Amino acid sequence: MLAAPVDDCPLRDAPYSVDSPMIDILLKPEAKAVLDGEAPGKFAKAPPGFLGTSPPTFAAILTVRQAQGFLAPGLDLSAIDAKLRAIPVIPADRVKRCARYDNDVPNWTMPAGRPRVLVFEKINGFKDVPSVEAAHAAFQAMARRNGWALIVTDKGGAFNPATLKRFDVVIWNNVSGDVLTLAQRRTFQRWIEGGGGYVAVHGSAGDPVYFWDWYADRLLGARFAGHPMAPQFQDAKIVTNKAHPLAGKLPSNWIMNDEWYSFKTNPRSAGADVLLTLDEGSYKLAGPPGVDLSMKGDHPIAWTNCIGRGRMFYSAIGHRPETYAQPNYVALLEAAVPWAADRGACKHQ
Repeated sequence: MLAAPVDDCPLRDAPYSVDSPMIDILLKPEAKAVLDGEAPGKFAKAPPGFLGTSPPTFAAILTVRQAQGFLAPGLDLSAIDAKLRAIPVIPADRVKRCARYDNDVPNWTMPAGRPRVLVFEKINGFKDVPSVEAAHAAFQAMARRNGWALIVTDKGGAFNPATLKRFDVVIWNNVSGDVLTLAQRRTFQRWIEGGGGYVAVHGSAGDPVYFWDWYADRLLGARFAGHPMAPQFQDAKIVTNKAHPLAGKLPSNWIMNDEWYSFKTNPRSAGADVLLTLDEGSYKLAGPPGVDLSMKGDHPIAWTNCIGRGRMFYSAIGHRPETYAQPNYVALLEAAVPWAADRGACKHQ
């Protein structure tokens, strides 16, 4: 039996504006005509995949406000916003906005083992297939080595009370874009705060814009600022906080090559216990024009936090597929999953 169409997606009833997801603007001919009129031909020159209307697409993680910075600088956003807000949102628009979400409840036979791990791979925004596949394979290999019961899904419908209570930890594998309905968001938040575990890698905190404040500001505790572009992939020195409970098998510092994220705020301000930081003097912080990638000498790239009675772990490492075979990184992820799955009292270090 097919699931009922989604009718409780975020922003379903929101007015069109310069802060709407670009995908929703592009799906509405009248809204797209506003942009074409203000910046003739500019948006048509966007790189492939940036302005697609079928997920995964970068258009799901950009707004007009952000897109104009690199597609058509100098636009009068206030004028565009007024014109967009004058466009009515009709029932057909609501259907289109909700089409990228799902209510599909998977039905699995749970394998034996503990912890019980759900790997979540629904992606509406940017999907870097090599990194997703490498992380997927790495977590499956960890499960075989350690006797974890592991299930993989790309269905947001798995975020219902009956399904989530079967699992100890959910891993977000480079999830990008808004992917959960309002009901699924509430279920996931209650599950985490009630003692569930969350593990996430790289792109799961790498979107330029989020439409769910709890996810970005409370669960992750930091919003993405950008990454170097000249060059994009670099060797950098990672420094380990040896007092952290997940630091056991990690060296005090080591060198890796990856795409290095910077964040607009420090997750310490959200109460996070930082495990890994970057030595900012070990690589070039050359990002997009006008973007300051420096975190002023305290540059977290992996941290944990207590979310109610639950636990979270996030690592910004993981764009290059090779990172998921790097011994130190594998050891870190292999320790993070059972740590997050532990339903005992979560305590800060």
